[in-house]
Formats: sequence, structure tokens, C-alpha cells
Amino acid sequence: MALDQSFVGRSYPPTDPYEVGREKIREFAVAVGDANPAYTDPEAAKALGHPDVLAPPTFVFAITYRAAGEVISDPQLGLDYSRVVHGDQKFAYTRPVHAGDRLTVTSTIENIKSMAGNDILDIRGDVHDAAGEHVVTAWTKLVARAAGTTAKPADESAAKPADEPAAKTSDTAAEGA
Repeated sequence: MALDQSFVGRSYPPTDPYEVGREKIREFAVAVGDANPAYTDPEAAKALGHPDVLAPPTFVFAITYRAAGEVISDPQLGLDYSRVVHGDQKFAYTRPVHAGDRLTVTSTIENIKSMAGNDILDIRGDVHDAAGEHVVTAWTKLVARAAGTTAKPADESAAKPADEPAAKTSDTAAEGA
């Protein structure tokens, strides 16, 4: 079922504030393999002119994607999330995100189009701080694959699990002890 085109331009209410924590920033930096000390060391961040540790540029995805959940789960839109894959992500920053920021996100559907039977949904997430100042805008592109399409491995043998070695019985394990 095609997505409802009348949703283009629809905005959803701002999210509850998300407080950015130092530990969340550190965990994210470790997860993406970025050892920049400004992400983990307050003194390193302050030496660069920041009030506290700053978040890696893609950190905000975790906040905006959660906010896009309201769009995704809107039953009137007609999105079958079981068919959705992430297509693209981009950001436009006014300023970096820092530990201690309390951020809200307002999600807006910017575009819906169909290509080759797939629906492509563009969601803009405008992120503001507690003072109402713009921090960053994130654009997320989601692709809802056409019904009847399934992902198949290029090599059919890759879809079959490898033979597993026989499990040791308690008798066999005791003999080796």
C-alpha cells in the first residue's frame, strides 16, 4: 500500500527533552571508534572552547531517529515498518551538541515518493535546546520496500548454517578431566 501523500509537510509535536550525558557521548564515541579526546575529556573539550565534552557529529541520529518513531508509528501514514530500511542520513549543525544539553526534536515529513514500487519517506528532525535555539537539523531517508520483495543472499549456500560439531556429553567431558 502506498504511503499517504497528504502527509507531506505534516509536523509532529516536539519530543520531551533529552538530556545529553557525558557517558552516552563516551559510549557512542567508543561504538563508532572515534578516539577524539573532546568526546570524553571535559578539559580537552574546554581547551577547544567548548563548555563540556561534545558529541560526535552523528550522535544526534540516536535522538532524531527516536523522534521519527512518532512518524513511523502513525497508522494513518500507512507505513509497514517491517519493510523499512534506512536509506540516508545527513545533518546541518548550527552548533555542536554538548553534554548537559536538553534537546527536543520536531519531526516533519518533507517528501514521500514512489520509485520502482518502493516508497521513499524523507523526514526532517529540527533539534532545539532548552532556550529554543536551533542546534541541528537531521534528514532521514527511509525506504519501504515494495510488497513481495525479499532479500536473498547472492550465494544460496550462505543462507544455510554450517554444520556444528557434536556437543560433548557429560560422559565425554568427564573423561577429559
